[in-house]
Amino acid sequence: MVKRPLGPGFTHARSSVTNLQAHVIFVVKYRRKVLTSRILNDCHAIMTETASGLGCQVREFNGEADHVHLIVQYPPTVAVADLVRTLKGTSSRRLREQHAAHLRRYLWGDHLWSPSYFAASAGGVTLDVLKRYIDGQARPD
Repeated sequence: MVKRPLGPGFTHARSSVTNLQAHVIFVVKYRRKVLTSRILNDCHAIMTETASGLGCQVREFNGEADHVHLIVQYPPTVAVADLVRTLKGTSSRRLREQHAAHLRRYLWGDHLWSPSYFAASAGGVTLDVLKRYIDGQARPD
């Protein structure tokens, strides 16, 4: 069997090859506009480190004053809900430690993020391209 290069982003395991990516959005509790450029830089570093510890990789990160967007590549052994819980929990705790004086002016309690989140699968092609590829398979008679 000839091994074809699959390109960047593919995870090779013993019995699988995957390229799982999720677009994730976290919103600040009460939609408060508390995220500064410095906090976003720290958040990016924390989430990159935390994701790496789970065997995941933050591919893209950006945000505004009240929310952040990430594209995270993850292995099939990590559930998206577990990934989100770990990213939100670790980043909330560490950002509230590092930026306590600033965040305490806008938020109270032990929370930075809203309990909800958005997550959607993010692939390398559109659904239309994927549908055409599947329809174009050489089905045996």
